[in-house]
Amino acid sequence: MDGTDSSAPRGARRLRRDAEANRQRTLQAAREVFAERGLGVNLDDIARHAGVGVATSYRLFGNKQALINELFEERVDALVVTAEQALANDDPWEGVVGLLTWVLEQMAADRGLREVVFSEVGGRPLVAQARRRFMPAAEAVMRRAQDAGLLRPDLALTDLQLIFYMVNCAIQHTQPVSSEVWRRYLTIVLDGLRVHPGLADMPVAALTTAEEERVAGFNPSDS
Repeated sequence: MDGTDSSAPRGARRLRRDAEANRQRTLQAAREVFAERGLGVNLDDIARHAGVGVATSYRLFGNKQALINELFEERVDALVVTAEQALANDDPWEGVVGLLTWVLEQMAADRGLREVVFSEVGGRPLVAQARRRFMPAAEAVMRRAQDAGLLRPDLALTDLQLIFYMVNCAIQHTQPVSSEVWRRYLTIVLDGLRVHPGLADMPVAALTTAEEERVAGFNPSDS
């Protein structure tokens, strides 16, 4: 069984297989081009990288935004799975470390992903929907480590959002010189998050959810 409709004419089945093969080539090309060059490329560039006709790419996806949406949704699916795996980790602290590290590794490896998440490119509603899927899982990972006495108890979920933003800034500004130095700053951050003797009190309260969303550039219409 090859998953095709055996009742369809052979030529039609082959056309569907060819279309799906071109679709997958275009998606893979978009992953590679967006990661390396960002979202400023156009669908023509992606089609050339994929080795398919430009008209074929437009017929399959319509426009570049459709590609961005599909690949971003793919990343969000992987992100939720990673958060679930972090929650299942036997060591709550290692769950936190693994989750933060994985998210930032994706940011470091993919310029297009950074542009979607931290700019207006791709549309804020897209990112708002992703946050609604990911943040409950991330909060569960965080709360479990707090309940275990391993993660500082005054850390708020909005702090976690801004930690991603902070380390992403380090990625963005240092990557032309060193692609890995951001890991130093993540280690510094993690040391500040872990409970240890002499842990300093927070000098001010965390941002509220509404305040953090304003910082991130969201508004009620994004939801």
